[in-house]
Amino acid sequence: MRIIDRIVNSLRRQSNSAPRPGVLVGRQSNELWREYPADGLTPQKLVAILRDADSGDLGAQMELFEQMEERDAHLFSVANTRRLAVTGLPWEIVSAAEMPGWRSGARESQALANEAAAYCDEALRGTCDLDDAFGHLSLAYGRNVSVVELVWETGSDGVYLAGMIPIAFERLMINDEGELRILTDEEKLKGIAMPPDKFIVHTPHARSGHAMRGGLSRVTALAYLAKHFAIKDWMIFAEVFGMPVRIARYAPNATEREKRELLAMLKQLGADATGIFSKAVEIEIAHSRLPGETNLYENLCIYFDREISKAWLGQTLTTDTIRTRASAGAAVVHDRVRRDLRDDDLRREATTLRRDLLTPLTRLRFGPDSPVPHFRRIPDQTLEPERLAKLLDTAVNRLGARIPKRWAHAALGIPEAGEGDETVPGRSQAVVSRTSATA
Repeated sequence: MRIIDRIVNSLRRQSNSAPRPGVLVGRQSNELWREYPADGLTPQKLVAILRDADSGDLGAQMELFEQMEERDAHLFSVANTRRLAVTGLPWEIVSAAEMPGWRSGARESQALANEAAAYCDEALRGTCDLDDAFGHLSLAYGRNVSVVELVWETGSDGVYLAGMIPIAFERLMINDEGELRILTDEEKLKGIAMPPDKFIVHTPHARSGHAMRGGLSRVTALAYLAKHFAIKDWMIFAEVFGMPVRIARYAPNATEREKRELLAMLKQLGADATGIFSKAVEIEIAHSRLPGETNLYENLCIYFDREISKAWLGQTLTTDTIRTRASAGAAVVHDRVRRDLRDDDLRREATTLRRDLLTPLTRLRFGPDSPVPHFRRIPDQTLEPERLAKLLDTAVNRLGARIPKRWAHAALGIPEAGEGDETVPGRSQAVVSRTSATA
């Protein structure tokens, strides 16, 4: 059984009771403090951190992944590109009756499905910390797991969603049975089990086996380390061979005091580029010759940047346009690869939110057998408005395609008119007006 299935089963225990109200884990003040495993990182230390994560101790690995993005500008850029491709899109709640595969023909069931979708949409949009929760869940694209606590409260209408609290990555651990648990002040070693309907657990890259294997940050950890060594050697090389050597020759009868004064003048010459010397002193600035390949370290950094781009975005052309010579067709193909990854991320996010968020929202308000709505991001429209309008005209008027009005308005970027709003008269409205006048 896949590790994600075991995690989901632990969250979806059969229970007829409502989830615990209030905050169970929340934030703690000690989360402001952290270790710095990236300091002095070596291949041996990296292997040890990854092995500790395999054994269930995720703290050092999560802190390392966070520091990797802080210290590598290219990694930070591609990671945010991957995440913003998801979180930057608007979202909507779609009724189960509008999705393919809806089999219920009863009007009562369809009305209940629409009512559940409207309630979930209102509940999510009324949550002030929803964007923070979505942003925290998107960090799973890299760390491979992200957890958000659902805060429930009880009111006159029953249990309602009061807020969402991101759980710090350092507080996650996996026990010997593969169950994801949360470390608390009371349980600092074994952690606590996550009760049902209380947490959103997003594991977009989970595969068969261990939950931590397959994450993008883990895949690029070795490239980050190698690039870090290349930059360090590059700085040493630049300091040794990139700075000209200042040489001063003194007379054989110069005293020790004169030699010390001459050395002090050379140091001042290096710092301020100014100095006063006697005519008897000969000054020479020797420019060093760079032996071998001068761009060796730069080429190493470029290589590892490209490897990181491949892992996160599936291609390199959209991040390395200066040094890469490619046709416009190749650029389109590379952009399609990136969009394929985005579409898969959208599907996985929608699955997680429907399972861990919309299902308890619907069940607590309308009962366990109520149709659960779907969470959906609205992708940006790649076609120009004029081309899209012509495409819709052909699809609807000539081919008879049934296209939802809401989708057409969103794709064209035109808001729908509300009740009582005066609308712009179109050709169809003009025909109706003339027919009415003739009659």
